[in-house]
This record gives sequence, structure tokens and C-alpha cells, in this order.
Amino acid sequence: MLSKIWYHIFKVFALFDPTWGAQILRRQSSDKGIDWIQETGTMKRKKGFYSISAVAKMFSIHQQTIRLYEKEGLISPKRSEGNTRLFSEEDVDRLEQIIYLTHQVGVNLAGVEMILKLQRKIQKMQNKMNKLFENAHEELKLEQETSKEALKASAKSLMKLKQEASTQDRSSDDEQVFDIDSWEIEYDE
Repeated sequence: MLSKIWYHIFKVFALFDPTWGAQILRRQSSDKGIDWIQETGTMKRKKGFYSISAVAKMFSIHQQTIRLYEKEGLISPKRSEGNTRLFSEEDVDRLEQIIYLTHQVGVNLAGVEMILKLQRKIQKMQNKMNKLFENAHEELKLEQETSKEALKASAKSLMKLKQEASTQDRSSDDEQVFDIDSWEIEYDE
């Protein structure tokens, strides 16, 4: 019972964040019907294609259910030359998500379709936001570099002026003192 609870907790995290550190292994038909969870470090499954019977066994569902999901447009596996359905890893992951939403959460197929559309929109918006942040970061870097260059140039010209002023002060024998308080400002009428 505890393993099923943990399975669903991990499943929810994996549903909303596919990059999460725990990978949920698909439900395997076993004698005890236990769901297995495997922590992954660098383990990756090799890419391949699965037949409809293998996918149906993975999830312990009928092949007609998978065909129904395909008919509804929720999944679209590739076809071989003999018109056999070939499920990629992405198709299997999507089917796993659909099965979770329909069987575990209790969402109908129209709701699943809306959830999948919203997830795609969210992913597109996230990608756009990431690009905007990257562009803004690059612009800030460029602006920072140009500001540094302008600051260096201003500092160099200020140093030149200071050196010129100090050489002029040394060369002139008459030292003039200006009294700023005695200055008057003339206004045009």
C-alpha cells in the first residue's frame, strides 16, 4: 500500500516536471502487481519503437483503449510499411500521462485533450519567456560592456584634463584666486 502511495506522489511530480530526478518505471505486469520506482542518475533508456501489444502490456490496458486514444487524436504513433503502429518513447510517455489522467485522476477524454493542449501552450510560453530572458541578459551584458568602455574613456579624458590643468598651474607665475561669492549673475529681460 505504501509503495502505491509513493508511486502516485512521484507520478504527480513527474507529470508536472519531466526533468525531476526520479523516473517512474512503467507498470509492469508482475505476480504481486507492485509498481516499481527507480531513482536515476545517468540511466537512459535506449531509443526504440514498441508495438501496440507491448505498450498495452506495459500499462495493463486493452489494445482497443490505445486505438481509441489514437482515434480521438490524443496520441499519434508512427506507422510501419505494413501499417503497424510504432510507439516511440515520446508516444509511450504521452500515453502514460493520458492513462494516469483517465484512470487515476478520473478525467474524461475531453478534459485530457484540454490538459494536453494547455501543457503545450505553457511549454511554448515558457520557451518564449526563456528566450526573452536570454535576450535581455545578452542586451544587459552588451550595455554593461559599453558603459564600462565609456567610463574608461571618460576617466582617461578626465585624467588628461587634470594633467593639463596641473601643468598650466605650474607654468603660470601669477596665481589667480577667484571668489565665487562675489560673482553676479546677469539676467536677460
